[in-house]
Amino acid sequence: MKSNVGSMDKILRIVAGIVLLALAIMGIGTPWTYIGIVPLVTGVMGWCPAYTLLGVNTCPMKKQ
Repeated sequence: MKSNVGSMDKILRIVAGIVLLALAIMGIGTPWTYIGIVPLVTGVMGWCPAYTLLGVNTCPMKKQ
């Protein structure tokens, strides 16, 4: 897997994931807030399968 998530994108994904999961654990919001696991995992891994399907790359690394 090549990284396709840039640094700013990673930070936003991780923050959004933590916020959503915190809301879910505290019981605030709906059960849909557990979806926060998705941006958290993709931010930590640096790879997003949706970006791969759509051909998007926010990572500043050179393409080989």
